[in-house]
Amino acid sequence: MSEDERGRLEPIEKASVDELRALQLERLRWSLGHAYDNVPWYRGAFEAAGVHPDDLKSLDDLARFPFTTKADLRDNYPFGLFAVPRDRVVRIHASSGTTGKPTVVGYTQRDIDTWAHVMARSIRASGGRPGDICHVSYGYGLFTGGLGAHYGAERLGCTVIPMSGGQTEKQVQLIADFKPRIIMVTPSYCLNIADEMERQGLGASGCSLEIGIFGAEPWTNEMRAEIEGRLGIDALDIYGLSEVIGPGVATECIETKDGPTIWEDHFYPEVVNPETGEVLPDGEHGELVFTSLTKDAFPVIRYRTRDLTRLLPGTARTMRRFDKITGRSDDMLIIRGVNVFPTQIEELILKTEGLAPHYQLEITRDGRMDALTINAELSPGTPGSRIGELEKELAHRVKAYVGVTSRVVVHVEGGVPRSQGKAQRVIRHA
Repeated sequence: MSEDERGRLEPIEKASVDELRALQLERLRWSLGHAYDNVPWYRGAFEAAGVHPDDLKSLDDLARFPFTTKADLRDNYPFGLFAVPRDRVVRIHASSGTTGKPTVVGYTQRDIDTWAHVMARSIRASGGRPGDICHVSYGYGLFTGGLGAHYGAERLGCTVIPMSGGQTEKQVQLIADFKPRIIMVTPSYCLNIADEMERQGLGASGCSLEIGIFGAEPWTNEMRAEIEGRLGIDALDIYGLSEVIGPGVATECIETKDGPTIWEDHFYPEVVNPETGEVLPDGEHGELVFTSLTKDAFPVIRYRTRDLTRLLPGTARTMRRFDKITGRSDDMLIIRGVNVFPTQIEELILKTEGLAPHYQLEITRDGRMDALTINAELSPGTPGSRIGELEKELAHRVKAYVGVTSRVVVHVEGGVPRSQGKAQRVIRHA
């Protein structure tokens, strides 16, 4: 990035740490007071914990305040955590959870403006520029991905193709015809698009795409290398969740690609011990927690994301980064006493020559214990005669590196179900 381009960063992106912390303290005091004054549930939770917003004298004092969990959001379904009258809420999104009630979030017009702003900042940090054509393959609707990407790209000054998910052949046709520079999509579905491109004879050399902004699911550096190699693009990680605002909470910067930079002027991060809730020093692995600093309709105080990572010093920006998400504290698999994350299996599959980057894990009961079956797939051009060999090789790798015995089934090309958005990586059988 040239000095001229760097000069176009917002002042807060290159402010001193002291300036940033002072702004955070000011905004955190406002957010705690806003939640306490306008959300009865927060008032009760603070009082039960014996704290009041006036008790916040420093950023470290936030640790005295109670956590918010997804269960709390569901218990207050649908609008119980809104901090403004319902007629000031201009949009509602909801999670696509598979069990129980969805989590519902609301936005005032100021919240929508804030969201568009941090998304525009994220796309620019990823290398996007005004005038770029941006192909959005995130799902539109109650899921925050599509509209979050859309509003941010328009705010930056991009031309947006609101494709949404699915219709993979049409996705490829529009990429070939409209020649976008940016694609925003889940990494697993991007691989489907890459497969279809290759089926249509469109190689990386003839593809207009230069930047891929990927989020909505954990993915490894091995998958980054796979995507970049096949499409000839820079693949960057964007992070967000509807409870906090949607995509745009953090993103990787193209100068460094070393983990998502958190936009700390709007979202205050902590990492805590998942079991005890103790705040951990920067650099230690734990569960990521966020407090919103500027949200009107739906402030969140110490929201437990269940994402496992660690906070790292800023590099391309003043704000801190976090490491690649290694898994979630609530989707961790325990197979015969061994903790297993799907991303660990993904990494081993991508390191096994002859296997495609598509997989699905099945959990079944073997007596009183869970058993793991890994469904993998031959990469294009790999002969079927290698199936038995690859099954043994992957099972050995999983045993050696993860420490669990698994059954591996390698399917022919196309044999593993494809996602039209977020990949369903784990299936549990009763």
